[in-house]
Amino acid sequence: MEYNTSRSKMNISEYGRNIQKMIEYIMTVDDREKRNKLAKATINIMGQLNPHLRDVTDFKHKLWDHLFIMSDFKLDVDSLYPKPSPEILSRKPEKLKYAGNDIIFKHYGRNLERMIAKATEFEEGEEKDALITLIANHMKKCYLTWNRESVNDSEISEHLSILSDGKLKLNDNIRLNHTAEILSKNKRRRYQQKQSSSRNQHYKGKRSQQ
Repeated sequence: MEYNTSRSKMNISEYGRNIQKMIEYIMTVDDREKRNKLAKATINIMGQLNPHLRDVTDFKHKLWDHLFIMSDFKLDVDSLYPKPSPEILSRKPEKLKYAGNDIIFKHYGRNLERMIAKATEFEEGEEKDALITLIANHMKKCYLTWNRESVNDSEISEHLSILSDGKLKLNDNIRLNHTAEILSKNKRRRYQQKQSSSRNQHYKGKRSQQ
């Protein structure tokens, strides 16, 4: 009987012990041409075992990297891609840069900032005024969705001016959607979402029992 403690280390366990053994066998083959053929065959099998890698950019390159890593970088075969170095395993991933760090009002979100920037490019007129009113109403809805408290139109107008660098102004005679109406719609939408989530959980539970 073969115990795990006596087996070779698996650098990438997702491919399984059989693939590891195939790679170890290829390393013992003296004929280089045969090694290349066996390596390519192994790559094809690795791709079939992990079809999700096909969604990765240049997935063939990724498979070859995995092949060399699983051989502890000792496999000597011809590859279309540069052979990775052992340092790749100890390399620390780069820190992700979050695009939302510079959002002035996070409850409005990035998309609304883009809408405002686009609105500033419109020529003065009824179309632009209508767009400003539409954006301001959406801002009020977003504000109440996340803060769930009262907000007056003057505050929304001030935020609009800040986000547009003073380029968009809400007309004084414009009255935005009433706070009570928005809160009522938000409450109704949250209830519908809760009901929908409950039904989905119920259906999932019934399917799991079948």
